[in-house]
Amino acid sequence: MSDPWPTDLRYSKDAKTLTIVFDDGVEHVLPAEYMRVYSPSAEVRGHGADERKIVPGRRHIGIMKIEPVGNYAVQLHFDDLHDTGLFTWAYLRELGDKHSEWWAQYLADLETRGLSRDP
Repeated sequence: MSDPWPTDLRYSKDAKTLTIVFDDGVEHVLPAEYMRVYSPSAEVRGHGADERKIVPGRRHIGIMKIEPVGNYAVQLHFDDLHDTGLFTWAYLRELGDKHSEWWAQYLADLETRGLSRDP
């Protein structure tokens, strides 16, 4: 089985969402805030499984620029100037497939630490 391949990728500046459609017909609409707090960068993910950082205060974040990286990824430039980490097609698919689960975990992590989505 091959990795999912994007057939459409578009950003809505008003809604602050990235829509990605894959060649198997699956479509995900991903909020910029969600993608920022689950960035694949070392700054967010850390360097090991137990090092994931909780990034608060990103409720109003947007994406300023989307740059293709070869045939396999995009680099997102967020308006808080975070732009490290490559969002591969497989990772974008995983973000979409696990959106409900991961978003609930993020909200629970914020609450546990007394943090907020607001800046």
